[in-house]
Formats: sequence, structure tokens, C-alpha cells
Amino acid sequence: MPPADRQQHLAALRATIADIERKPALAEARAQVESAMGGFPQLQGGLVQEIFTDRSHQIGAGLGFALAQARPLLTGRREAVLHLQLAGESASAGLPYAPGLESSGFASDRLILVRPADMAELLWAAEEAVSCRAVAAVIAEIGGNARRFDFTASRRLSLRASAAGCSLFLLRAGPARPASAAHLRWHLLPAPSGPRPYDARAPGAPRWQLRLERGTLLRQESGWLLDWTDHGLADVSFPGAAGRKGDGAALPRPVPAALADRLSQTA
Repeated sequence: MPPADRQQHLAALRATIADIERKPALAEARAQVESAMGGFPQLQGGLVQEIFTDRSHQIGAGLGFALAQARPLLTGRREAVLHLQLAGESASAGLPYAPGLESSGFASDRLILVRPADMAELLWAAEEAVSCRAVAAVIAEIGGNARRFDFTASRRLSLRASAAGCSLFLLRAGPARPASAAHLRWHLLPAPSGPRPYDARAPGAPRWQLRLERGTLLRQESGWLLDWTDHGLADVSFPGAAGRKGDGAALPRPVPAALADRLSQTA
């Protein structure tokens, strides 16, 4: 490509990116963050969020945090959340458990499992899914520093997610923090569960220790201790904060023991 054409192409790309970053979803998210009054805000769709855990076996905690954010994004028009996981990793990472989702207020029939054969197929599926107007959010398990998931791949996903208004959660693990085009980067660790109202020795609501490492919407070094409640995520990091109330609703109907009970656990 001649230098002049290359410069024009780069200028056009910069203009496109600037236009996307002025999308209403980002402006609304900024306003919600500013009015959160120290709590954890519910962010609008169209954002790409990286969720890092220290070890790969903690990615389940990242999945729970992503599902907690994705649940309010489900609407009559956006009826599904896609969970992308490489085939063969369910044996070590596990699969979502339908009764656990139901007891936490997430309808298990809204979660679609996709198990691509390799990272190239997973990234392709993520690009196609975030472009679909019927999808509220996509949760993709990237794991460690995947060789195929570079800055270019993350930029393509970011542009598509912002344009379509679909949220994308990238579950990653390990100490490395390679460059990406994600709007927010979280460092998440599982924390001891909250207390039960009637039995202090029994485990209560799931909790996460969360710290923002990178983002244009929130201040750096922001941290939370989050509790999954019947009404969404609650910040319980300050004294007197309310945790989960009640024991949760009973299951509304019989559900399978495993969300993907017909899938091989070792494939």
C-alpha cells in the first residue's frame, strides 16, 4: 500500500474508533459510574471487560462475576448470553451448573454453551456473537496469554461490541497483562462467602475481591468487595454494608443437574 493511501486508511480508522467511543452506551456508563455513590455500578451494554484471575482454576469465579453483570442486560429483545469455552477444557475448568444459576436469579435457559475446537474458532464465534442483536453478552474463556489473542484480535472484538451494543467479558488467567483494547480490566479473586442469616457457620452468598487495573470509565486503584444479592452486585467493603438478604428463592421448576448434561465432560 502506498504511503499516502496508508495514511488515509489510518486516518479513517482513527475517525471510526473516535466515533465508536462517543457511542451513547459509553456516555451512559460514565454517568452511572459517577452516580454510583461508592457502590458498584451496573454498566450498560457495548463494553469489553477483561477479568483476570491469578490462576486458571479461579476462572469459575470470573464466570460468576461476568454472569452477575450480564443478568440485568437480558431483555425481551436480547434474550441470550453466550459462554464460549474451548472443547476439552470443561474437564478442568468445569461447566455452568443450572440449579446454581437458577438459585442466583439467572435463568439457565438464557445461557447458551459454545465449545469451539481451537482459539481461532473461539475468536470467530465471539465476533459473530457480539454482532447479533439478540445476544445480550458474550463470555469468552481466553485463559492464559493465548498466542492467537493479540491486540489486533481484541480491537476487532471491541469495535464490533461497541457498534452492536453487546457486552463482551474476556476471562483470563495468570500474572501477565498483555496489551488489549478492552475498556476495563479487572483483577478478581474469590473471597470468603458472606454470612447466612440463620447459621453463621454455613456458607452464604458468593463474594469477590475486585480491583480495577485499567479503564477509561472508572478511577484507577478502585476496589470493591462484592456480594451477589437477589438484586444484583452489592458493595460490602465498607462497615455496615448490607450483604445478601434471605436464603434466595426456590427453584421455579425442575432443572437438569448440569446445564450441559448431554455434553461429554472430557471431550
